[in-house]
Amino acid sequence: MRTSRHIRLAGLLITFLTATLVVAAQDVTLPRKQSTLKFAVIGDTGTGDSNQYRVAKVLAAARQTFPFEFVVMVGDNMYGADNPRDYEKKFEIPYKPILDAGVKFYAALGNHDSPNQKQYKLFNMNGQRFYTFKPKDGVRFFALDSNYMDPEQLQWAEKELKASGSDWKIAFFHHPLYSSGERHGSDTAMKDQLEPLFQRYSVDVVLTGHDHVYERIKPQKGIQYFVVGNSAKVRKGDLEEIGLTAKGFDTGYGFMLVELDGDQFHFQVISDAGKTIDSGTVVRNRQPNAPANAAPDTVTVPKPPAKK
Repeated sequence: MRTSRHIRLAGLLITFLTATLVVAAQDVTLPRKQSTLKFAVIGDTGTGDSNQYRVAKVLAAARQTFPFEFVVMVGDNMYGADNPRDYEKKFEIPYKPILDAGVKFYAALGNHDSPNQKQYKLFNMNGQRFYTFKPKDGVRFFALDSNYMDPEQLQWAEKELKASGSDWKIAFFHHPLYSSGERHGSDTAMKDQLEPLFQRYSVDVVLTGHDHVYERIKPQKGIQYFVVGNSAKVRKGDLEEIGLTAKGFDTGYGFMLVELDGDQFHFQVISDAGKTIDSGTVVRNRQPNAPANAAPDTVTVPKPPAKK
């Protein structure tokens, strides 16, 4: 005789297998080379509802063909309460297959997050609101706390960016410097604080969330910005036509896969239905006179001349 528990488990199994088949049915089109650095990006995730679980299942299924090594979380990791049961429901259970595979998650704090999250071991923040890590030679990530961009953090950011000799410098935090989202949009005050540092020290890519959409911003002052705030919440129809959007998606959920191969940042954004929403290549190019686009799916981001 079937119990309700058996029926529930069978339903979860069917859902997981369906998610696996959905991703398998479409190609993960990144180069998928063996020696490259692979990671995923999710944002505004911590709802603990069926939308988060569905996206998490598709993300886990994608890893079968694209074995990413870690996941970047761009904030709002835990909506509402954050007691031990909440960490289970809103993080450990939905991402269990990925965690069990030894994949690390690196979190930034969002406006819905308690500062206590920096102590949570699985977020790998090591007790810090802002931190940096180097997953591979030539690549360094900078996690910032955009809730409170105080002088201490700005001084730390400048010191770390200046000291880094990495080819790729990738920043991630919650509030976007550029966004076409009607609900929040661009954080102009923080842009005034951070953008000069990003330009001065050659940051290549910035990953953010907050607006519950996906958006690839047209390159700004030599930097490629992304908004990935739709991994558990969506604000449908929120993207406005204000001239910033290279590609946008405000009708569904998703996540981003990234592969770093030399001077190329390959990305593919996949929806909860397993469909490719956006894909292409950001080329790290420090020549100021390089063409704006080498091909329709390639974004060449020329660096402006360094200020003397």
